[in-house]
Amino acid sequence: MILGHIGARKGSKGVPGKNFRDLCGKPLIDWSLDQLFACPQVDAVVVSTDDEAIYAHAVAKGALPIGLRPAHLATDTAGKWGVWQHALEVSEPLMSGPVTAFLDLDCTSPLRHAADIPAALDLFAAQRPDMVMSCCEARKNPYFNLVEPDASGALHVSKPLPGGVVARQQAPVVYEHAASTYVVAPDYLRRAKSLYEGRVIPYLMPAERCVDIDSPFDFKLVEFLMKSHLEETTHG
Repeated sequence: MILGHIGARKGSKGVPGKNFRDLCGKPLIDWSLDQLFACPQVDAVVVSTDDEAIYAHAVAKGALPIGLRPAHLATDTAGKWGVWQHALEVSEPLMSGPVTAFLDLDCTSPLRHAADIPAALDLFAAQRPDMVMSCCEARKNPYFNLVEPDASGALHVSKPLPGGVVARQQAPVVYEHAASTYVVAPDYLRRAKSLYEGRVIPYLMPAERCVDIDSPFDFKLVEFLMKSHLEETTHG
């Protein structure tokens, strides 16, 4: 069985209350939550949150009633991995069978298309990795145009290669970790302590679908892109 998960912590220093803030007519979380409920491959949905309003909203829509997340997983230093482990542990007993794939959508990345979800699940089923992680092509490359200072303050390419790289096309491929869509093998989630301990493979998405909301500017950018997409869909 496939368990769809969304983590939505109450606190946010960058954009206060962002997960329940209105975005183009509905709460930010609903752009991802509605995608989970609409996906026929997803057998159950759970929302891990310390926010009573978000929890009640999610359960009313059909999410599993797991209660609020523990306090130690509700701080701004709590990692995603521990939240996932807890959600799997408390959700599986409420389901009619064992979880075969843990699907996480980041509610602060609402620009994914509905088709990205079955595509990521299909990649997981075909390749059988420990985890599928959404990525996009990096806008900057450490072999070419990412630099760092040495002890004297002089800049150097972060990852120099013999002979140097004079054009971006010559540099090794580098991806950005896009916090959007993940599919995790339950056994791996239970035994590992972090994302990259096993075989993690990319699910590639266009950069314009991978904008994550961490600041007021990000929210305005996502709102602009969302409105543009909705207008194209309406008039397209």
